[in-house]
Amino acid sequence: MPKKKTTKKMLKITLVKSPIGYSETHKATVRALGLRKMNQTVIQEDNLTIRGMLSKVNHLVVIEEQVEE
Repeated sequence: MPKKKTTKKMLKITLVKSPIGYSETHKATVRALGLRKMNQTVIQEDNLTIRGMLSKVNHLVVIEEQVEE
């Protein structure tokens, strides 16, 4: 049987709004995602942990889905 190619879903996350003025938990979540500066982009694996973090700070970031082969 041929092996199935598994492709990981990845998320491209860009910080577009400053977390200054928001709660400490929002600031900590942005830092935990690996975002430090405005307009910085990181690529994270698409899993429930990352999705939960993104739901808390969705007003600060832009999310794009990517497929890695």
